[in-house]
Amino acid sequence: MELLERYLQPLLSLFGDQPYIRALVIVVITLTLARLFASALILFIKVIASRTETLLDDAIFGQLSRPLIYSIIMIGLSLAARQLPVTASQIDGIISVLQTIGILVWMVFFIRTEKILLRHQSEHSAKGALIRPATLPLFENIAIIVIIAFAIYLIFNTWGIDMTAWLASAGIIGIAVGFAAKDTLANLFSGVFILADMPYKIGDYIVLDSGERGKVTQIGIRSTRMLTRDDVELTIPNSIMGNSKIVNQSGGPYEKFRIRIPVGVAYGSDVDHIRALLMDVAKTNKNVCNTPKPRVRFRVFGASSLDFELLCWIDAPALRGRVTDSLLTQIYKRFNAEDIEIPYTKQDLYIRDLPKAMARINAPGDLKTED
Repeated sequence: MELLERYLQPLLSLFGDQPYIRALVIVVITLTLARLFASALILFIKVIASRTETLLDDAIFGQLSRPLIYSIIMIGLSLAARQLPVTASQIDGIISVLQTIGILVWMVFFIRTEKILLRHQSEHSAKGALIRPATLPLFENIAIIVIIAFAIYLIFNTWGIDMTAWLASAGIIGIAVGFAAKDTLANLFSGVFILADMPYKIGDYIVLDSGERGKVTQIGIRSTRMLTRDDVELTIPNSIMGNSKIVNQSGGPYEKFRIRIPVGVAYGSDVDHIRALLMDVAKTNKNVCNTPKPRVRFRVFGASSLDFELLCWIDAPALRGRVTDSLLTQIYKRFNAEDIEIPYTKQDLYIRDLPKAMARINAPGDLKTED
């Protein structure tokens, strides 16, 4: 700043001992330079934009023009303040205020820029990348916290405030809060790991250790919400989700889901005919995928039946109950039409003799009536 004032000194000396006029001249020069700089920067942005296909540089340069212009104005105002007939402490106060405003302007610029960069990265991220739409809010919040903390540090230095005592106090408070909110912090860190590792995403059908099965509707920092097939919303703390075995039925190379239909037929049935009938049922069902193809497996000689299993794929795990109902209905009707017996457990009770007491009671001569 002293170097700029030295360059301006020949011009300022023309006004002699007129501090307010000298300050006004500096302000006018500053505003003129800021306006010229803004025009040149806009022209530069247009030239750069015409040479690139991406809009990322346009967005960043569009955000950069404002803090640069404000910085030029703040420097000019600081030089003008040094020309005023006030005490050194008052000049230092004015310059500190201007520097604080400049820090806040640049803080806003960096927050907006990091959002632009992170969103661009998430939109063009490959599968399994660390920054993707699901983890975008997490990284945005972390970047905002870091930028604000650094801006506060610079503002404290601008005003000459020692940060040592503040950092020590913050450390003690952090330890106390950590012990008091350990469950909340466990959920927070588990939420961060879930968002980063992505064992499941919104829209996936998952099965928990406890047996609950449903569709993930929200993944938050503290908890995960899922909607069961009964339209009941469950809220599970992320600390539990992070330490549980989770079956993601929508995971894998595609969302398709395989269902298994066990079928038992009586001994003596034609195995090849049963196999062909089950395959025909699967192929004629509109909800069963053609790829991968359905298949029939003869599993075991059961206690009273030949046990088969129909394996077929459906487009989504949510269709499991509906398609199972449809296939079972078709199989039962076809078996009835083909006279194929479906064995079931039954018991017949044979009475060889009646007890003697029961025989005497039931005998005609033993019947007595009371007067």
